[in-house]
Amino acid sequence: MGTREDTIAEIQAEAARVGVRVWLHAQSVGGGPELGIGAEDPVVTASVFKVPVAVELARQAAAGAIDLAEQVTVRPGEGPPSPYGLATFPHETTLSWDALAGLMISVSDNVATDIVLGKVTKESVKTLLTVLQLPGTAVPANCAELLHTVVEDLGIDYEDDERALSDLSAEQLSCLRALDPAQTCRSTPAETTRLLAMIWRNEAASPAACADVRRWLGGQVWPHRLRSGFIGDDVRVSGKTGTLPTVRNEVGVVEFDGGGRYAVAVFTRAVDARSQVPARDAFIGYAGAKAVEWLRGNGSA
Repeated sequence: MGTREDTIAEIQAEAARVGVRVWLHAQSVGGGPELGIGAEDPVVTASVFKVPVAVELARQAAAGAIDLAEQVTVRPGEGPPSPYGLATFPHETTLSWDALAGLMISVSDNVATDIVLGKVTKESVKTLLTVLQLPGTAVPANCAELLHTVVEDLGIDYEDDERALSDLSAEQLSCLRALDPAQTCRSTPAETTRLLAMIWRNEAASPAACADVRRWLGGQVWPHRLRSGFIGDDVRVSGKTGTLPTVRNEVGVVEFDGGGRYAVAVFTRAVDARSQVPARDAFIGYAGAKAVEWLRGNGSA
């Protein structure tokens, strides 16, 4: 088992090889040693912001303010564009708040997210983050508002299709508010793992609410980022991805059958805006696995 410095150097070397900058934090849910790279730096969360939104929905449901079984009707064309989820449904659809939350997390459904966030309100999410003492985490915009800043900043029609931006230079992309932590949904790697650990310890809300959030995170379907670093049926990964032009993130909790639960947050920013670079997605799994391997070898469980 290498030193902390060796592990960080290996992760950073792989990041350079695939063409990304990395911010990372990993810790045991139960406490102990931690491993970080820029762990206190502000980062663009992209759709990772949906985790605190899910916590607030579950909190309000546990308090009796929202009935997760209540049915909501979604009409075609309602909400922001997206290449998947409810935005692709050609017919009117009726589903529960619980199902909307599941779509928000499992496939990062933008339409479902904005409906949920409209219900719980951004102000309530802000209050939640204050109560949980996460001052570096903020959700100032919903999906529609975030995507609209890209339209305004570039002066183009943009419907959440990264291929339309793949030829833009780094200088052109640097003007996007959506890619500036100070002007968009943001957190830090350390605050993100702190929130995940609180969810797994039933401290982010009531035990019933935290159980709902864990269930939604456990349904996340994408295997190509964090999950790709953990091979075998003896490990469970519950997570949430985040994607914007040049941005690839995933945060989650890795649980081993033999014991050990680890909160991991990996945020990346690429040197170019190409959307189809599988090595950059796989790097998130590599970095997460390296961090957890170091934690497990240094007495963290």
